[in-house]
Amino acid sequence: MRHIGSGVGEALLAAVVAALVAAVGLVAFSMVQWPAFNSSNVTRSLTTVGQVGAAVLLGVAIRLVRARRWPWVAKMLSWVGISTFVTVTLGMPLAATKLYLFGVSVDQEFRTEYLTRLTDSAAVHDMTYADLPPFYPAGWFWIGGRVANLLGMDGWEAFKPYAIGSLAVVAVIALVLWSKLIRADWAIGVSAATTAVAVAYASPEAYSAVIVLLLPPALILAWGALYRPLERSGGTVGEVASSGAGASGGAATASDTATSHNAATAGNAATPGSAAASAVDSAAGSGAVVGTATSGSAATSGDKGAAGGEDSAASSGMAARSAQTSGSATTASAAGTAGGWGAVIGAGLFLGMAASFYTLYFAVAAFAVGLMGLVSAGLAVRAERVASRAQRGGAGSIRRAVVPPLVRLIVIAAIAGLVALVVWLPFVLKMLGGTMPSSGTAFHYLPEGGAQLPLPMAEFSLSGAFFLLGTVWLVLRAASSRRAQALGIGVVAIYLWCLLSMMATAAGTTLLSFRLTPVLEVLLAAAGAFGFVEGAREAYGALNEAGRFKFAVVVVAIVGALAFTQDIPQVLKPEITTAYTDTDGNGERADKRAPGAASYYREIDAALIAQTGRPRSDSVVLTADTSFLSFYPYYGFQALTSHYANPLADFAGRAAIIESWSKLNSSAALVDALDKSPWRAPDAFLFRSSGDTYTLRLAKDVYPNDPNVKRYTVSFPKELFADPHFTTTNIGPFTFVVVNR
Repeated sequence: MRHIGSGVGEALLAAVVAALVAAVGLVAFSMVQWPAFNSSNVTRSLTTVGQVGAAVLLGVAIRLVRARRWPWVAKMLSWVGISTFVTVTLGMPLAATKLYLFGVSVDQEFRTEYLTRLTDSAAVHDMTYADLPPFYPAGWFWIGGRVANLLGMDGWEAFKPYAIGSLAVVAVIALVLWSKLIRADWAIGVSAATTAVAVAYASPEAYSAVIVLLLPPALILAWGALYRPLERSGGTVGEVASSGAGASGGAATASDTATSHNAATAGNAATPGSAAASAVDSAAGSGAVVGTATSGSAATSGDKGAAGGEDSAASSGMAARSAQTSGSATTASAAGTAGGWGAVIGAGLFLGMAASFYTLYFAVAAFAVGLMGLVSAGLAVRAERVASRAQRGGAGSIRRAVVPPLVRLIVIAAIAGLVALVVWLPFVLKMLGGTMPSSGTAFHYLPEGGAQLPLPMAEFSLSGAFFLLGTVWLVLRAASSRRAQALGIGVVAIYLWCLLSMMATAAGTTLLSFRLTPVLEVLLAAAGAFGFVEGAREAYGALNEAGRFKFAVVVVAIVGALAFTQDIPQVLKPEITTAYTDTDGNGERADKRAPGAASYYREIDAALIAQTGRPRSDSVVLTADTSFLSFYPYYGFQALTSHYANPLADFAGRAAIIESWSKLNSSAALVDALDKSPWRAPDAFLFRSSGDTYTLRLAKDVYPNDPNVKRYTVSFPKELFADPHFTTTNIGPFTFVVVNR
C-alpha cells in the first residue's frame, strides 16, 4: 500500500505539472495574432522549435537518471518535457483558431455537443435527447464540462484547451506508470515514443487517445497480475532460474544472462545494476520480482534512487544470477509485497476508466486482459503437468493451477464493473425500468480499412520501420520478456478483434475494427522503443568501439525522433485545416475568410430565448443543422445520424414521425400531432427555406454501403405554420418556428 500510495501521489503531482505546462503554453499561444496554419508556415516552424526544446528536456532527464543525480529534478524535467511536447505539437498549429482538430465537422460535431451539454449541467445526460441517460460514456466529457464551467467558458470554446490539456496530463501519468514497471530512463524513452505516435494518429479523437496512451503499461500491469509463476511454484529464484522455468515463458535462458553480463563488461551500463535491466524479464523477472514491480510496488533497494522500479528489480535479477552461479537458493518470497493484488486493482481501475471514457477501447482492452487470463491459466496447467511428471507420476491438480489466475481475472472484472457503473448506471436503470433500446446502428460502418488487417509495420516509412522493429522484438523476446508477452498479447488481441469484426459482417454488423489502428501503432511503438534500446545494447557487446557506437545510436535516435515528430503537423494537416475553415461559436472563421451559415447561430439563439422565455436546456429544437446544438445546449429532437443516436431514443421512429408531420394538411392537425408525440415534442423548429416549403436534410443508415449514410430531404409546407400557435422568424438562410404553448 505504501508503494501504491507513493505512485498515486507521484501521478497526481505529475498531472498538476502537466496541466500547468499546458495552461501556460496555450495561454501564451493565444496572446499572439498568428497567421492561419493553412496559409502560412510560421506556426509549423515554431512547432518544430518547441519540439526540439521538449526533446532537450527529455534528454537531460534521461542523462540525470542514468547518472543517478537529482532524481526529483529528473522527474520534473521528464514531466515538463512530455507535456511540453504535447502542448506544442497540437497547440501551436491550432494557435490561431478556437477550434480543435476537425473543427465542428463530422464526428467532432457530436463530441462538441456532448461537452456543451455537460458544461451546462453536471447531470450525466444524453448529449442530444431530453429525458434520456447517456449511451456514449460521459467520463471524459463530464470532466471537461466541469473544467469549462469552472473557467466560465462555453463548452465549444473549452474543447480545444481541454483536449490538449487532457492529453498532456494523461501522457505524464502514463510516464509515471511506466516508471513503476521498468527502468526510469527506459520509461522516459518509451513514453516519448508512444506519446508521439498517439499524438500523430490518435489525437483527433482526444477522449479515446487518453485510453490509447495508458493501454501499453496497463497491459503489462495486467500481465503481472495474472501470470505469476514463482508464486505458483513456491520455489526459489535460483531454483526457477536453473530449472528452466522459461518453458512457461517466464525465465530467461543462460545465454540471456550471459548477454546481459557481457553488455555490462562492455561499459554500456551507466548506472549500478542497469546492466542487469533485462534480468527483470529473465530469471528473477519471471516471478515475484516482476510481479511486484508491475503491481506498482517495486522491490526497493538502497541504491534505487531515481531509476524507477526496474532498476530495483534488476538488482534482484543480479542476485538471482549470483544464486544460479553459486547454487544457493535465494528465496523469492512474496512477503513484503501485495502478492500481485496491487496490479489486480490497477488493471481493474484502468478497465473501469476505459469503460467510462470509450466503449470500444474498453471492449478491446477487456478482450486482451481476458486473453491474458486464458493464456496464464494454460501456462499454469502446463507447468503443473511438468511438475507432476518430475515427481514420478504424481497427480497434478489442474484446478489448483487454473483457479488463481481466473480468480484474479474475476476480481479485475468486478473492479472494472464497479467503476464503470458510475457512468453506466443511469442507462442500465433506464433499461431495467422497462425502456428497452431499439436496434442500434453504432456498429454499422465498414470503410475499406475495416475490411483488411492493419499492417503498419509493412509501410515503407520511418514509422513503418519503427513498427517493424517492434514486431521483430515482440517475436524474439516472446519467450523471455514479460513486457514482450504483455504487449504481444495486446497485439494478438487486436488482430483477433479485426478478424471477428470481418466475420461479423456476415451477420449484418461490424466490431469497428478500423478504429483500432492507432491502438496497434502505439503498442508497436512501445515494442519498437524496447527493440531499439535492447538491440543497441546487444550491439555494444559485439563491437570493439562500443563508445563510438553508443554515440552513433544516440544520434540515430535523435534524428529519427525529430524526423517523425516534426512531420506530425503534416500528418494532421486535414484536421488542422478544418479547424481553420469551420465557423466557430463566435461566428468567425480562423482563416479570416467569410464564415458559413453558423455565423447566424448567435442571433437565432438570442431570438429563441426571447420568444420562448425559457433557458436553453428547457427547450427541444428539431433541426438538421445540428451544429447549432454544438454551440448552444438546447436539446434536439433528432440526432445527426443513427450511428450517434442513443438506442433508447428510437431514431427510426422519430424519423418516421417527422416525415408524417410534414404530410399533414393543416396547422391544427400539426398542433394535435405534436401534443400526441410519444416523445417530448419540439418547442422550436430550425429550418432552411426553399420556395414554398421549409426543409430538413436528414440522414438514414444504408449499411452495408460505404458511405453508410444517405441524406434525404423532408419538406414542410409553409402554410402548416400559418397559425397563432406558431411564431415564424427569418434570420439569414434559416427560418425558426417557435411553438406557442
